[in-house]
Amino acid sequence: MPRLNYKIITYIMGLLLVFNGGFMSISSLVSAYYSENESLEILLAAVVAITLGSLMMLLTRNHIKELGKKEGYLIVTLGWLFMAFAGTMPYLFTGAISNYTDAFFETMSGFTTTGASIMNDIEIMPKGVLFWRSTTHWIGGMGIIVLAVAILPLLGIGGMQLFAAEAPGPSADKLHPRITDTAKRLWLIYVGFTGIETVLLRVAGMGWFDAVNHAMSTLSTGGFSTKNASIAYWNDNPWIQWIITLFMFIAGMNFVLSYFGFKGQFKKIFRDTEFKWYASFVLGFSIIGALLIYLQADVSISSIAHPMVWGELESAVRHSFFQVLAVITTTGFVSADYTMWTPFLTIMFFGLFFLGGSAGSTSGGIKVMRHIILIRNGIMEFKRTLHPNAILPVRYNGKALSNNIVFNILGFFILYMLSFIVGSVGLAALGLDFDTAIGGALSSLGNVGPAFGDLSPVNNFAGLPDLGKWWCAFLMLIGRLELFTVLILLTPFFWRNR
Repeated sequence: MPRLNYKIITYIMGLLLVFNGGFMSISSLVSAYYSENESLEILLAAVVAITLGSLMMLLTRNHIKELGKKEGYLIVTLGWLFMAFAGTMPYLFTGAISNYTDAFFETMSGFTTTGASIMNDIEIMPKGVLFWRSTTHWIGGMGIIVLAVAILPLLGIGGMQLFAAEAPGPSADKLHPRITDTAKRLWLIYVGFTGIETVLLRVAGMGWFDAVNHAMSTLSTGGFSTKNASIAYWNDNPWIQWIITLFMFIAGMNFVLSYFGFKGQFKKIFRDTEFKWYASFVLGFSIIGALLIYLQADVSISSIAHPMVWGELESAVRHSFFQVLAVITTTGFVSADYTMWTPFLTIMFFGLFFLGGSAGSTSGGIKVMRHIILIRNGIMEFKRTLHPNAILPVRYNGKALSNNIVFNILGFFILYMLSFIVGSVGLAALGLDFDTAIGGALSSLGNVGPAFGDLSPVNNFAGLPDLGKWWCAFLMLIGRLELFTVLILLTPFFWRNR
């Protein structure tokens, strides 16, 4: 096997840094619009990123335009790391976050759309910094690599290896035979939904700045807010919470299905196995949550315009749907401290941390598709026990799946659970209590954000020791890139030239 093409890897890292600097420039303009002194510091960060990236591209411009699988895995993982390390500059240059560990944690949490934060007072932060914080979500949501894939053909580089390695979910469905057109359509849908949600939130009562930031956080299933209380800040405005709830549901869907929806092909949506299970999970768990909140939990009444009984019911239904979707889609927004509702609901939400949204969505977690296949394979094992000579394939969307796909998903699930256990042990070794250790590991690995114990929705990750923050950042990375992409780099056979 030929050696790794390091020149093209370096070239694409430079390209991603230029992208990074470009988005930082937009944040600088936002800061300048609000007449903030920090606009120059953010602009300086942009200049540094663009200059460094341009130099890397210039020095490796005479590369061989050929990508293999190994280069694909390296580019995806290193791309995320380069973006995260460079993304700390706006925080550090402005002094918004002075500690490098904290700055890296916040940036990695942003790009991986985890939404875990170390900021104790978000509302005093400069608007340019908050906009950059939300932008890291938005870039990471659909994938900086997918964005790069859309323009790589202009550089004479094919991008299928990158898309296969990074595209969210266990499968990368194509909307168009050309992979670059697929990436462009995905981004068009992503941008369109972000714009629509922004307008709706503004009409519902949010200011433009808050609306843009929360739309970026919602569609990326990230969860960074511009308010200390997250979405609970608008508990007196049910419309805002219902709008965000709707778009969290959309963001947790396979974006390919959204494309079919725009084309009016709704039958393809409602016939999709994963969508039916995803919608059923959301509806079922939300109904359970709403009943228990209404009957047992203490949630403030937000709909004061209605009679008291209807106000309590609406509040219970809204908070339940909101928090169930926030956890299933790994968005991590908070409308209430769900860990204080009832013990049963706390256990239920803990279980939902493992669920995840749909494959092909921006959400993290294991993904609904994998759960469906695991469940169906388990049922088939019972039948195979009774009928050992029968050929009983696992079916999905009416098609028989190959054993390779089933084995891959079984392997992923085992690796996910092992990563969760090792992650929890690592945090416990740093002195964290049981609830905090398992909550922090599961939240980081699943890219959820709020967790349990000292990392509950009313707290944040600021109290973690520095080593714990680096550990959680690593779990965020492997969770966002679905384990194999990163962990394969830690195996000795990956680096062999044969």
